[in-house]
Formats: sequence, C-alpha cells, structure tokens
Amino acid sequence: MENAANQGLNTVIRTPVYSKFTQWLSANLIATSYNKILVVRECVLSIMTEQQMRARGRYVIGPDGSPLTVADLPPRDTKRWVIRRKAEVVAAVRGGLLSMEEACERYTLTVDEFLSWQRSIDRHGLPGLRATRVQEYRD
Repeated sequence: MENAANQGLNTVIRTPVYSKFTQWLSANLIATSYNKILVVRECVLSIMTEQQMRARGRYVIGPDGSPLTVADLPPRDTKRWVIRRKAEVVAAVRGGLLSMEEACERYTLTVDEFLSWQRSIDRHGLPGLRATRVQEYRD
C-alpha cells in the first residue's frame, strides 16, 4: 500500500508547479499516506489556479508557434481528442489563458487526465499524446 502511495506522490511532485508550492512541499511533506496525497493535490490546484488567474493574458503561444486565444481553443463538446487539440488545451493552461480547473470543467476532463497530458508532453513531446502506440510512451 505504501508503494502505491509513493507512486501517487511521485506523480504529484513531477507535475510543473510554482516555487511557492515547492517550498511548501519541502517544508511540510513528511508522510506519504493516501489522504496526504489528496491534500497535496488540492494545494497544487489552488496555488496553480491563484497564480494563473494573475497571469491571465489575451493570448498564448500555441504548440505550433502561432498565437492561441480562447476563441481558437477546441469546442466545449469535443469528443475526438487528437494530438493538436490536447496540446492546445495544455498550452492554454500553462500560458494562463485558462486555469486547470476551467479547462477540466470546460472539456469534462478529470484532473488526472489533464495532468497525464502534461506529463506526456514533458516526457515525450507531442508524439506522447498519441492514442495509438500508447505503450511506447507510457512510464
């Protein structure tokens, strides 16, 4: 059970977060129980949302290098998630165009699903977002 908790903790720690959270994490995180992992995840979301609300702009640079606005994002009712659409949503959140909470609500995504998109981009680039050959890119 503790090994599973450590894997969950590693998932949370590897996600891109702000230095404020990193300082809090190193100062306060000692135990790795499942409940504490959930608390850490909530802290990540609240800090990221707070920071992104301050940094919100009119556009961000999309995955193809062109400006990306809210109007350019995939439609709310998107069912077919191709690489480009996933990458646009991740870029919008990272650039402060949307908060992670807004993106998850807008596209009916779970936080874990969105974070997996971010991890895939960080580790494997855009090909990591492919639905085919997922085993090649899975950790």
